Parts: sequence; C-alpha cells; structure tokens
Amino acid sequence: QVQLVESGGGLVQAGGSLRLSCTASGLPFGPFTMGWFRQAPGKEREFVGAINWSGSSDLADSVKGRFTITRGNGKNTVYLQMSSLKPEDTAIFYCAVKGADHRANTDYVNYSYWGQGTQVTVSS
Repeated sequence: QVQLVESGGGLVQAGGSLRLSCTASGLPFGPFTMGWFRQAPGKEREFVGAINWSGSSDLADSVKGRFTITRGNGKNTVYLQMSSLKPEDTAIFYCAVKGADHRANTDYVNYSYWGQGTQVTVSS
C-alpha cells in the first residue's frame, strides 16, 4: 500500500534549523510531484513548498529565503531544510504526493496521498 513516512520534526529555538524528510513507497503512478504543507492550531492547511519530477520547485512567500526543498536521487524522497525558524512556523508539517499534471501544486486538494504529519515547534 501507499506509504509516506516523515521524519525530522521537533522542538527548536527561534533562529534555529531543522530538516524534514519524507519517503514515499507503493505509489500506483509516476512521475509525481512531492509537496509540503503545514497546519497550525485553529488555522487552515497551507502550502509550504513543492518539487516536481524534473526538480523544479516552488516555495510559499512566507518561507522563501529560509526554507529549501529538494528531492533525493531516487526521486521518492523529499527534504525540507528549514532555517531561521520563527515561532509562527510552529505547525504540523505534512508531506503529500500528486501526479505530475497541470493542477496547481499549491492547492492541497490536488494531492492524493498524505503522510501522518510531523510536529515542528519553534520557541521564542
């Protein structure tokens, strides 16, 4: 079955760094785009970044210059390097996969598979 396994979350002080990773397996289609979303308490799920099969990527304006999204050589692993973290980055971060199609990478409804989420907490 399809599995997206995330790791790397935790507690960090403001200004610190964390790297999240997500490995997908059992996907019934390919190529595919991998994305990261986050959801803070009481807020809607929001786009963080996505990287497509060819390696081109997109990041939300709120994280540009601080976060980097990359993909492993095998293309089934995605990394989110987070630096200069702020308390407002505190959220559950979710990895997701969608087919390589024309639908917007920034809209969570276009993603077919999701990881279980990993908590990122940034203290002030």
